[in-house]
Amino acid sequence: MSKIAVVYWSGTGNTEAMARAVAEGAEAGGANAELLTATEFTSDIVEAYDAIAFGCPAMGAEVLEEDEFEPMFTACLPKLRDKRIALFGSYGWGDGEWMRNWEETCQEAGTVFACDSVICEEAPDEEAVAACQSLGKALADPNAVRA
Repeated sequence: MSKIAVVYWSGTGNTEAMARAVAEGAEAGGANAELLTATEFTSDIVEAYDAIAFGCPAMGAEVLEEDEFEPMFTACLPKLRDKRIALFGSYGWGDGEWMRNWEETCQEAGTVFACDSVICEEAPDEEAVAACQSLGKALADPNAVRA
């Protein structure tokens, strides 16, 4: 059984709702999913997981949350080479630039995307929840890799 970490930061609850849907999808896919906030996750435990979903909303000028999430993620990044990951998050403005930049950072670090990232505007609707559940299922499948 795959062990999946679903790591998130949420200011309004939107990204937390997405994280819960990702964890549900991973569990439905047969994995053991652990839901962790950015303050609960550290680079020291990256290797304990087969795959990791990271969730963070767009903040400010479309950047990752800078006080808790971004420092945690930056510390983890060197350990994510060849690790299967997936990204998700919500936004209230803009066009998803923060996610494109985040994906590029991950690609440059040598991560392996299990599937396409999921973003939604404001609170996740039924379609976004279903996409998050699919993201979780992809992480549960050790053979799933984004083309």
